[in-house]
Amino acid sequence: MSVKNCCRYLVLVFIFVNGTPALHANLSLPDIFSDGMVLQQKAEITFWGWAKPGENVSLTLPWLDSALAVKATDQGTWSIPVTTPPAFGKFDIRIRGYNEITLRDVLLGEVWLCAGQSNMEWTARMGIDNAESFVANANYPEIRFFRIHHRTAATPQDDLGGNWLSCNPETMQNFSAVGYFFAEKIYKEMKVPVGLIDASWGGTPVEIWMNAKVIESSEKLAQAAATLKPVPWGPVKPGKAYNAMIAPLTRYRIAGAIWYQGESNVGNAYAYKDMFSAMITSWREERGYTFPFYFAQIAPYNKYGEGFGGAMVRDAQRRTLSLPQTGMVVTSDIGNLDDIHPRNKKDVGNRLAMLALTGHYQVSKAEASGPLYQKMEVRKDQVTIYFDHAGGLNAKEGKPLLFEIAGEDGVFYPAEAVINGPTVILSSKNVKSPKHARFAWSNAAEPNLFNGAGLPASCFTSEDL
Repeated sequence: MSVKNCCRYLVLVFIFVNGTPALHANLSLPDIFSDGMVLQQKAEITFWGWAKPGENVSLTLPWLDSALAVKATDQGTWSIPVTTPPAFGKFDIRIRGYNEITLRDVLLGEVWLCAGQSNMEWTARMGIDNAESFVANANYPEIRFFRIHHRTAATPQDDLGGNWLSCNPETMQNFSAVGYFFAEKIYKEMKVPVGLIDASWGGTPVEIWMNAKVIESSEKLAQAAATLKPVPWGPVKPGKAYNAMIAPLTRYRIAGAIWYQGESNVGNAYAYKDMFSAMITSWREERGYTFPFYFAQIAPYNKYGEGFGGAMVRDAQRRTLSLPQTGMVVTSDIGNLDDIHPRNKKDVGNRLAMLALTGHYQVSKAEASGPLYQKMEVRKDQVTIYFDHAGGLNAKEGKPLLFEIAGEDGVFYPAEAVINGPTVILSSKNVKSPKHARFAWSNAAEPNLFNGAGLPASCFTSEDL
């Protein structure tokens, strides 16, 4: 054996005998655990990752006197539960095994998941109202963005692509505009860091964002999902985005979720309430807690085609409010009938933030919802409509418009509408014995009914759909 080969052999023997970290290095983390991340404050969170079976893993955190330790399973996985304190500033985290990982510039704060289709994905760079001014002023080092790469998978995954970035004019203009305005308002009101995780994909139906098993367990949902036709811009099959973009986040603690989606479901709107409710419920069950879920109602649009698909999706979203800890932003006054992507994203984000500030955080007593249909009562030939969130009910520029009533035959006629306190009284000379009422029931309806907070009323129908 040559001297060179002999030396190489002795080095290999030394490494094998001494078990150096270079040979055994295997400790790793999901991408969501990285420099600049935000962890949910005042919560039970979990760190997890991979290592060699039996490898000792320790986690050092600045608010604990000693490191937390665990041994990797025979499957090469590990997890460590942690209770987090209130936000207190930037810090580093050290995870040790055969190798060592240091996560730097970490913050504690409020973590929110932003999800949906193009109106959630829409960025300032793509075009929003007053973009130049908003971008120039987007300097918030304690607001952090994690944008998930578009990916699909046939089964639920353990990791996803992405990285945490601090909010500045460059990063803000490439992130969800609705998400940014939501975070900005939360940050200013709460005075704590905010972390946003963006899982959105333009043109996608709700079916791809939930576990396919949930859809398969319901004949109605399975039949509705089967009506979706392939499109060139993204997946339509159940679970495809969920598996790659939602499932890997299941153990990452969030304060709540905001959602803007529905435009791609006008074709099977009859099932949207059940589908959307099933998605929210399944996400909560998988996480093990009922986190707040706030969503934007899709805006009126005149190119949805024939029928009432747009109105049906909006009403299905309203009916989804029967789930606990949900809230809905009505956008009928800030949309664009000729553009499915309205450019006023600030009001959408601010209204979603107000739902969180009043409902989840309870730091504001301001009205955060527009008027919502509660019930109807029939007295002879008149119908009285009762609303929730109807303080200061008013009609801009005259009488309330777009109300209709129908008798036993189900034929709807325009109704005369009169505001009476928090109610609206309806009548029509064509309907002597009313049975049903509806409001703003068309794809492009822009109602003029508002509450005292200046928030518009949601469309509705009293019919069972």
